[in-house]
Amino acid sequence: MQALDLLRLQIEWGADEALDDAPVDRLRPPAPPRPPEAARHTPTAPAAPSSRLTPAEQAVAAAGASATLAELRAAVATFDGCRLRDMAASLVFAEGDPATGLLLIGDPPGEPEERSATPFAGPGGALLERMLASVALTRQDLMLAPLIPWRPPGGRPPSAAEIAVCLPFLHRLIVLAGPRRIILAGALPARTLLGFSRRRTTPAWTGVSVPGLPDPIPGLAMPSPATLMQTPAARQEAWAALRLLRRTLDRDIAEK
Repeated sequence: MQALDLLRLQIEWGADEALDDAPVDRLRPPAPPRPPEAARHTPTAPAAPSSRLTPAEQAVAAAGASATLAELRAAVATFDGCRLRDMAASLVFAEGDPATGLLLIGDPPGEPEERSATPFAGPGGALLERMLASVALTRQDLMLAPLIPWRPPGGRPPSAAEIAVCLPFLHRLIVLAGPRRIILAGALPARTLLGFSRRRTTPAWTGVSVPGLPDPIPGLAMPSPATLMQTPAARQEAWAALRLLRRTLDRDIAEK
């Protein structure tokens, strides 16, 4: 009753709040809630390190998962590891029948190829057809493919990094197409797949090593149609390579 009388007296005197025995620091942030007892004694497993693939490694994985040329084309079309895809107007993939046994790999797509979405288009494609006709061949006798599937902005040469990212798709194309021989039309395809540019020497077949294949494929370097249009003196070198191609094909037919 004494405590109740004291409380009533404080109310009559106008007291409207209670005071603590010790001062409270109201600017101090509140303490975090304590975890449950079980959680405090449960050891936390270390976080697994996150592994990120480089764009080239992503390309290897995407290409390797393609079992057919149609799947490979779809993988290239959806691949987002190369900025060229977002800057190009269209995808330029291989065309032709792989059963011909001949694969012609040319320079990166130019404006005519990008516009038509086909390799070896425009004036360069017309010149290629005349070159093939000189040794009794047509476009239908080969499978045609560009070194990379997208045209670099402004037609500039692709960088080494861009080629490295796109190369796994070309390697997989070669594995799936299974050509008996490869023609490399241009200094850049020759340097990329043979390790050296075409030279003004007697043309010869050189092995093209491709990941996934046990043995190299015979490859022949020759000037590209674009080079021939800009440098007519290179036509002699191209003619020598075409004659070697024709002799080789005739020999292959005779040996069957």
